[in-house]
Amino acid sequence: MPAVPITTVIPAYNEGDRLFTFLQDWAAAATTDPGLRATAIVVDDGSRDREAARQQDAVAATSSTLRQSNSPHRIMYVRSDRNRGKGAAIRLGWGQADEDTMWMGFIDADGAVPAREYWRVASTLPAAVPDALCGSRVNMAGRSVSRSLFRHLQGRTFATFIEQLFHLGLYDTQCGFKFFRASALRPILPALQEDRWLLDVEVLANLKAAGATLQEVPIDCHERGGSSLVFGLDPIKMAIRLLRLRRRLMRPAGGRT
Repeated sequence: MPAVPITTVIPAYNEGDRLFTFLQDWAAAATTDPGLRATAIVVDDGSRDREAARQQDAVAATSSTLRQSNSPHRIMYVRSDRNRGKGAAIRLGWGQADEDTMWMGFIDADGAVPAREYWRVASTLPAAVPDALCGSRVNMAGRSVSRSLFRHLQGRTFATFIEQLFHLGLYDTQCGFKFFRASALRPILPALQEDRWLLDVEVLANLKAAGATLQEVPIDCHERGGSSLVFGLDPIKMAIRLLRLRRRLMRPAGGRT
């Protein structure tokens, strides 16, 4: 049986040593299962020149590690001309996927979701039934999750609001680790517009509207550093953007944009 090709985008913006560490772990933990062939695309989202050079070096070092171990997996580097946002970086990377790719996904570059978790979930893709497998930061099924109380409460508030607006039936829409069946994702790619943190919701809402099946997978996650959100102000901005996204998605086809 031929190997299942998957493409995973790793959006990176001034990630420093965290990207190098994560990529080396990713290469070291790579599965030797002949049923899987993974391509990782690191998309530099307009990092500063010095950081961009470090990130490109990290990709080159990981590529060398994969070659030396005769791994079937590969990694490549793409740089955006300017900082556009995580969502835009992911969409740029998906546009680089080979035509034969059967699964397309993304994972954050900071290593909060360990590389071994990437391979654990990826190894289930050849036999996966749903059209989307979404990482979920929940302490169950033997998984380990560590988050600050602030980020946990912030995330639960955000997730509850998302569920009220979009009815996705998911616990953790914003986990930075997801896979989508390419045959389900590709038809909606031209409609995607979100450049930043709401791409997850936009993709999931479009997939569900198209009849795709969504499933969560509990994962290990150990978040790094503090939150970049400003208490009080940023949640209000998020709520406004969610309402705008819902209004846009509810417009009939051919309606005004």
